[in-house]
Amino acid sequence: MTMKSWSATIKVSSDSTIVFDLDDTLYKEIDFLKSAYLEIAQDLDENEWKLLYIQMFSLYRNGQNVFEFLSKKYEVDIDYLLSRYRNHFPKIKLSEGALTLLETIKKKNGKIAIITDGRSITQRNKINALGITNYLDTVLISEELGFSKPSKQAFNKLENIHKNCSFTYVADNLKKDFIAPNALNWDSIYLIDDGLNIHVSQIDSLNPNNLAKKYVSSLNQIRII
Repeated sequence: MTMKSWSATIKVSSDSTIVFDLDDTLYKEIDFLKSAYLEIAQDLDENEWKLLYIQMFSLYRNGQNVFEFLSKKYEVDIDYLLSRYRNHFPKIKLSEGALTLLETIKKKNGKIAIITDGRSITQRNKINALGITNYLDTVLISEELGFSKPSKQAFNKLENIHKNCSFTYVADNLKKDFIAPNALNWDSIYLIDDGLNIHVSQIDSLNPNNLAKKYVSSLNQIRII
């Protein structure tokens, strides 16, 4: 029996817009969390920051409230900790295959967009840290729009920006990511959770309206033609 593999093909031209989610799609969101925890640990305890970081991550992995622990131990306001977490400039990197994928789309004269939920400064810091600004034609962030997925608002807006294009959405969350693009008859690719995703796709997400049309386990399994 021949082992089958995950794969997806996208035909790209100047009339194509390939749209990506950001968190756990173009990079691993757990790396943003680690980056923020490290900065906070160094800020709170310059002598024992390594041990504090280890403790913070252990608490997180065990489902404990990390910021509540820090607030009590170091007598700092939780809002301050949240601000440091959300507003720091992260040390993160693109997932395997992401840069090659972006470069190949551009070589085919395709357009690239991001539709992402989150705060403006947080998401734009991530994009800048990843060094992909020059590849992007459009970035739509929920806080700036006033709507988050599964709302169709961002997707409709993108269709109005890139008129007469075909659209493909690449994302990782079955609960909310594909409802709008499915309703608009976009092509779609689900990047399967590798066990490191911050938000886990629940089994009750396996409603036909939630599912993508294609599936890959890595971005380097997406072939551009």
